[in-house]
Amino acid sequence: MKRGILERLDAGEVVIGDGGYVIALERRGYVTAGPWTPEAAVEHPDAVRQLHREFMRAGANVIQTFTFYCSDDKLKTGGKVTDISANQINEAACDLAREIANEGGALVAGGVSQTPLYKDKSSESEVKAIFKKQLDGFIKKDVDFLIVEYFEHVAEAEWAVQVLKTSGKPVAATLCISPQGDMDNVSPGDCAVRLVKAGAQIVGVNCHLDPLTCVRTVSLMKEGLQRAGLKAHLMAQPLGFHTPECNHTGYLSLPEFPFALETRAMTRWDMQKYAREAYKVGIRYIGGCCGFEPYHIRALCEELAQERGFLPPGSEKHGLWGKVLLTHPKPWVRARANREYWENLHPVSGRPKCASVATPQDGSKSIV
Repeated sequence: MKRGILERLDAGEVVIGDGGYVIALERRGYVTAGPWTPEAAVEHPDAVRQLHREFMRAGANVIQTFTFYCSDDKLKTGGKVTDISANQINEAACDLAREIANEGGALVAGGVSQTPLYKDKSSESEVKAIFKKQLDGFIKKDVDFLIVEYFEHVAEAEWAVQVLKTSGKPVAATLCISPQGDMDNVSPGDCAVRLVKAGAQIVGVNCHLDPLTCVRTVSLMKEGLQRAGLKAHLMAQPLGFHTPECNHTGYLSLPEFPFALETRAMTRWDMQKYAREAYKVGIRYIGGCCGFEPYHIRALCEELAQERGFLPPGSEKHGLWGKVLLTHPKPWVRARANREYWENLHPVSGRPKCASVATPQDGSKSIV
């Protein structure tokens, strides 16, 4: 039988998550920027199916359902979805994820996100009812485990964990927070403690900030759990963009968001550094969020190939550490066929007047 997420993590295995869907699909013409809602699971299932397949071929052994922001209140708030219900999207997304996961023995994770109702100061029972409705669909489709992801307020994430725990399935919880903590200034360590006490068995961060910043935040979460005498597996699914100057609200405040982030895209060598640093601090569920393309996931797998015991299929095409360049007709390109060259490279933007950092536009204090 296929082993579950906790069995894998309990055994000390490295679990590789998949990458980001909303930005990848927006760039391909299937998702609307702004609302970032996942109606493409119904409107363009082949596009979602193909991205699932590419992430799995790159080495991911978890496929998340494309259910980001998939609640009726968010669909209505976005103003773009009027004829498709959240339930239709959730169920279609589960079917797509399961179809592809079964091709490679991957696990399916059903995910819920923060709600507009919470920010509107709705009651706990109203917000929990939204999570319960999503959970019912996940139970019906029998996903392997559940993820509470992209929550700016730990209090709302606690509510989501409490609801999802009633399923009896493993629950992971990741916040989109900085080393400063959540939007209510609850520290990462305290956030982790609250999530574990609510019932999460895996805790960490996702989105909003670059990989090394997220690793730093998860390290703070780990310290908080140790002080409290609690245990949980650690998880990180950060941005695929460089955000060194970001503030409390993350990349949303950068002037390049959302249509010019390509200038900040991380290379596969940046990703290998992230994978190694994450592994060193004890993170064993390592994946990506917005900006992560399949080749980024492949880079994580290549860096941790020794720990995992295998390479993903896509690696054979490009040659590990650029070895494929040994056959290039140009001698100066052949000289780049080694890991040392690429790890020591300092990429440039190609823009003569490109700034090294930007000023976040919401006026809040930088985290650096």
